[in-house]
Amino acid sequence: MRQGTLVPDTTEVGLVSLGRVAGAVEMRLKTCRASAMCPACGTSSQKVHSRYNRRLADLPWDGVPVLIHLQTRRFFCVEPACPRKVFTEPLPGTVVRYGRKSCRSGEALHWLTLALGGRAGARLAQRLGLLASRSTLLRELHHHRPAPLGQAPRVLGIDDWAWRKGHRYGTILCDLETRKVVDLLPDRDANTVAAWLQQHPGTEIVSRDRGGIYAEAARRAAPRAVQVADRWHLLRNLSEALRHALAPHHHLFAQAAMACRPGEPDPIPAPIAPWSQRELLVQQANRQRRYERWEQVRELSLKTGESDQELARQLGIDHRTVKKFRTAELYPEAKPRVRESMVDDYASYLDQRLSEGCRSSMTLWRELRERGFRGQVNGVRYWLRQRRSYRTRAASPPQRPALRASPRQIVWFILKATPAAKDLLQEVYRKAPEIGRVAELATSFFRIFRERSLEALPAWLEAAQATALAGFAAGLERDIDAVREALRLPWSQGHVEGQVHRLKLIKRQMYGRAGFDLLRLRVVQQG
Repeated sequence: MRQGTLVPDTTEVGLVSLGRVAGAVEMRLKTCRASAMCPACGTSSQKVHSRYNRRLADLPWDGVPVLIHLQTRRFFCVEPACPRKVFTEPLPGTVVRYGRKSCRSGEALHWLTLALGGRAGARLAQRLGLLASRSTLLRELHHHRPAPLGQAPRVLGIDDWAWRKGHRYGTILCDLETRKVVDLLPDRDANTVAAWLQQHPGTEIVSRDRGGIYAEAARRAAPRAVQVADRWHLLRNLSEALRHALAPHHHLFAQAAMACRPGEPDPIPAPIAPWSQRELLVQQANRQRRYERWEQVRELSLKTGESDQELARQLGIDHRTVKKFRTAELYPEAKPRVRESMVDDYASYLDQRLSEGCRSSMTLWRELRERGFRGQVNGVRYWLRQRRSYRTRAASPPQRPALRASPRQIVWFILKATPAAKDLLQEVYRKAPEIGRVAELATSFFRIFRERSLEALPAWLEAAQATALAGFAAGLERDIDAVREALRLPWSQGHVEGQVHRLKLIKRQMYGRAGFDLLRLRVVQQG
């Protein structure tokens, strides 16, 4: 099909006339080739048998429908041995056999269906002037069904995707060299994957996650293929194993966080900028509303004895707020929030300007910009409001919160080597030396995979046997060949995860109403 031409294909048809009739543009075309080739025997013929007209729909012009009146011909086949005596002139660049729309119009509908599906594609097609129902669009998609795959790709990526998370899963297969989706399978069963691999031989490398389903299927159906464990999943498995190993020590982490709590800041001088009358009224109204809600929670909890969740549903507040109000014998005053800000570096200058009587946040922001401040005026405005609220309502300066000390956060500090958590980790290692040994093993495992140091892996596995990571090390040894190939080869599941993300988007666009066959067509033809 020629692009950017008035008629569908200038090598096949020519323009006779152009006009507008009954709200549509009408083009009259006729074939312009001197001869045609018989589809049965391939013999070229110039002997015309007859002529007839066809009506076709074409791409709209600025939303106006376009109708094509095409005059085409039948030819005699001049080959005496050919069983076909008369044939219709083929026009593959203009219209398909028995087609009622031009090839370029059908291609536009096909891409609309791939991108949006049936209903949404039909709505957009109507806006663009392409008159087609959702059934027509879906029928076009099925007509363009890709040819069956004969041989599997050399490098195959396998992963699962969720029809419904936690209940039903399917399998996606990708060619990691061409970065395209090869096929979708309706379940996550090893027998289904093994049957697909047997029907499509030729895979040399299989990239997969740590699940045993795909490993077993590849061993059974493609025993000569090299299996590669995904490096991201290996590191994630390590972080989960480290978190489980640290979970029994959660009380120790809280104690270490309290011991490393930063000291109180220097006392701040007397209030500089008092609250305005409007700000004081808003503050008092907010406190009164919160006080009435506390009384209401206390009264209902004593009268009804209902659970915190039920009271939260009745009052329209969070159940944690209900619990806090229910257990407080005295009204809990709201504490001022202290947030770190880049404005803190200019606190002394701002205090000086406030003491001089400057109240304009815009003026102060401009002065800070001249001193190298790169933030916005809203940050300065919020800092000034917080400063005034803090000085008016707080009798003593609040302490900055200590670092979070959950096992998950400690794992993050260990693996990311967070500078701000250095003192906290040293305190944890001092109180529990075994945690220090496990943390050292975890960081060295990350280093092995960052540097692709295959020769360091056996020593690491041996050292991990006597620690809390022994279970993780045993899992690696059971899958040691795939782990070694992960260090040796460049393939990973990154592209497969991206295709799974695209599949989820397509599935959610169809609101869960489409079946597996339509989802497979859209994913495979787009990918």
